Amino acid sequence: MKVKTVPVMCVLALTGALAAAAAGAQEEEKGLADALTSGKAQLNLRYRFEHVDQENFADDANASTLRFRLNYATGNWRHWSGFAEFDYIGEVFIDDFNSGAGTSPERVQYPVVADPEGADLNQLYFDYAASEAIRLRLGRQRILLDNHRFVGNVGWRQNEQTYDAVNLNLKNLPNTELSYSYVSQVNRIFGERSPSGKDDQNTHLLNAKISLPDGWSLFPYVYYIDSDDTPAFSTATFGARLAGKIPAGEGSIALVAEYATQSDAANGPVDFRANYAHFDAAWAMKNGLSFGIGYESLGGDENVAGASFRTPLATLHAFQGWADQFLSTPDAGVEDLYGTIMYSYAKWNMQLTYHDLSAQAGSADWGKEFDLSFGRKLSDRYGVLLKGAFFDADSTSFVDVNKYWIMLTADF
Repeated sequence: MKVKTVPVMCVLALTGALAAAAAGAQEEEKGLADALTSGKAQLNLRYRFEHVDQENFADDANASTLRFRLNYATGNWRHWSGFAEFDYIGEVFIDDFNSGAGTSPERVQYPVVADPEGADLNQLYFDYAASEAIRLRLGRQRILLDNHRFVGNVGWRQNEQTYDAVNLNLKNLPNTELSYSYVSQVNRIFGERSPSGKDDQNTHLLNAKISLPDGWSLFPYVYYIDSDDTPAFSTATFGARLAGKIPAGEGSIALVAEYATQSDAANGPVDFRANYAHFDAAWAMKNGLSFGIGYESLGGDENVAGASFRTPLATLHAFQGWADQFLSTPDAGVEDLYGTIMYSYAKWNMQLTYHDLSAQAGSADWGKEFDLSFGRKLSDRYGVLLKGAFFDADSTSFVDVNKYWIMLTADF
């Protein structure tokens, strides 16, 4: 009797194992399907009108553009997740502007407003989170390091700068967060219609945040940029940024000190070495008022073309004035002595900044600039921003430029 029951038991065991495997496979498929379908979608609309009055153009630029941004983040499956983001920038009624880098050859009589029309796959990446302290990101992504002075997304422009990259973020080191990125391509703001829309690279970006006592932080970094398409971008930068706050009356003073040195790298066409320095102090009071003063220096050599400190991956609009007259560093470098007043009142945020800009090497005065902005959130979904930049040139290397913006945003 026992001899007869052994095969039956084996068949039953095998059948059970196959059923369990099938059920497990179904659960795996269901888990993956749930991760793909249970994510979160977001829609962002950003309308902007930009007016540019530039002295060396007879015609002013007037740009009316709307950015439509749709993204989707999946749920998690076996520590994996995904994210996709699509942008479309359209011209709304008014297109009297040059969108730059050959994207509007029929409108070169106007100053540049670098918001070309078109569609773009802005981001598409996969995350592997081995734990809360270890994350690997693969694909087209946004990379933001520190204050975006060296590596950013150029977020002010309608078409964002993103990176085809591998990024490793570690938070499991004592008092230290480490970020390393390998970048194979930079997707620039001019889009795929322009030869300048992408830049093939073999770039390494290493950045750390070290937490110090009393709330201070040290940010050492190494940025090695090797550009195949734009050799002038190829540089090696080593530096560190120190940031913290100290009590002051009823408020606090935020302090920043930063220093870096840069040299040519890889296929860079000019043999050079230049330095960078930045000091900033901002006193924020409890009544919503704050005062700031700062100094930023990008070194150069007035006698050697192309020997100045450069930041080709930066969010440049945020530095040296909103008129964007220093998107590339002059050969003689640039020094920016600036002061800022900010005030928050009844949901409005106001800012006034003055820049005194001059050469770092030699005695040239580049010019003066006033920047002014008023912005607020109208609700959880909507926002408005009014902004102006007024650059007064003191050198024949530059021209007078006035810019005005009206921007409306909506998030769903």
